[in-house]
Amino acid sequence: MTSLWKLLFKRPAERHFARLDSHGLCQAFKRCQQQPAGSGWVEISEIRLHWLNRPLPASARVCPPVRQHKVQPALAA
Repeated sequence: MTSLWKLLFKRPAERHFARLDSHGLCQAFKRCQQQPAGSGWVEISEIRLHWLNRPLPASARVCPPVRQHKVQPALAA
């Protein structure tokens, strides 16, 4: 019965975040649905404890989705 409820009422996926200090060192991790309030939080692909007190590898960061603006056709003169 639990699996039926999970199919009917899906929760948004949890995302992973790391808090970086002013030197770029990882200080904390958090798993939640929205980006945490406050400065220094970046979205990462996964949580790895050996990243604590070290710089995050570039491959760990998740790039924010790029918003594409609709290009409007030029008006004829």
